Amino acid sequence: MLGISLNNSAPIYEQLINKIENLVLAGLLEPNESLPSVRELATSLAVNPNTVQKAYTYLEQIGVTYSVSGKGRFVTGDVEVLRQRKVTDAYFELQKTVEKLKDLGEDEKNVSEKVNSFYKEDKK
Repeated sequence: MLGISLNNSAPIYEQLINKIENLVLAGLLEPNESLPSVRELATSLAVNPNTVQKAYTYLEQIGVTYSVSGKGRFVTGDVEVLRQRKVTDAYFELQKTVEKLKDLGEDEKNVSEKVNSFYKEDKK
């Protein structure tokens, strides 16, 4: 469930962060569900425990997980905060993409039509 790709250009800790966030958003990791220990996950993925620790620390800092001393790490109950942060990040990426298209001389109407076509494709 928490697989990573060594062929991916993204650092392993970022892959772990994204994987866990996506599992939480999809409901595959439920609120208050425990995560594997750092050592357990590092062993199963054949990565350095510091890599897993770095991902877990970041997830806790942004409120996706929480720690209970002596018990482990758990998924928080506030999935909406995570979803909203992901939406904000996506809009930021969209803004950068639109700026690139403008720099390339792309017409606003064409960009708008293309975005609308993506929504229509998804509804089929």
